[in-house]
Amino acid sequence: MSKPHPSSLELYTQAAEHSSNAVIASYSTSFGVATKLLAPEIRQHVRNIYALVRVADEIVDGAAAEARVGGGNVEPSFALDQLEAEIYKTLRSKFSGNLVVHAFAKTANETGFARGIIEPFFVSMRMDLWPRKHTPESFQKYVYGSAEVVGLMCLHAFVKESDFSMQDYKQIVKSARALGAAFQKVNFLRDLSADFEKLGRSYFPDVDPTTFNEYQKAELLGYIREDLKVAAAGLKFLPVSSRKAVAAAQMLFTELANLIEKTPAEQMLRARISVPNPTKFLIVLKALIGVVPK
Repeated sequence: MSKPHPSSLELYTQAAEHSSNAVIASYSTSFGVATKLLAPEIRQHVRNIYALVRVADEIVDGAAAEARVGGGNVEPSFALDQLEAEIYKTLRSKFSGNLVVHAFAKTANETGFARGIIEPFFVSMRMDLWPRKHTPESFQKYVYGSAEVVGLMCLHAFVKESDFSMQDYKQIVKSARALGAAFQKVNFLRDLSADFEKLGRSYFPDVDPTTFNEYQKAELLGYIREDLKVAAAGLKFLPVSSRKAVAAAQMLFTELANLIEKTPAEQMLRARISVPNPTKFLIVLKALIGVVPK
């Protein structure tokens, strides 16, 4: 029996999700590989989330600013406001002329996350619109909005068909937030010099990239490893459909932390650390056979 033809909305939604996939493929090959370890229905939701995150990031960090330098009449803060408003409108209308927003709203509606964890993301994105040095309080707020809530969005996709005790669910939420925080802090360390020199940002409180030293690096890595430990505690609660992909992502960032530890602080200001492709491949194989970080 032949499959029924998709409706106009179904066809449009398929196109929207293809657009999200194209965004992921263009910006992050490692992430694209990691998502292949997810069950297909979850994989698309996670790609829809990260495509939206990528678009917002380009508004505050990359493409929008470059367009403005090239003579374009673009105001990043206004563009970010428009993007956020379009999301909330689409959550209600279930349709957007912006394909990435359309796919993101579909995921939000189907997995059950709403404005309460979307708003903090845009609060953090607005912090990136102007050069700044963070206080401990603003840093915590920034990491929550830019990374931890993204982990919570993905968590909704991971567990939407699962039942947990309240105690277990609290641990899963705590672990999802910790993993998002660890990812963000590792990226801050990798981009320490570039963020300061190109964007005028210093994310870590009381850390001056021009005088960054081994003591500061060790202290920051200590915080990251604490986050990774908390994250690992929640892996056993995740459904098999998502556990391998999350384990692979955590092992990848653990390897990045290990490489940072081995790299002299002064060298980190000259080159961005990355995991070699053969090591990435080995990490994926480990995740496939069920290895999980501890």
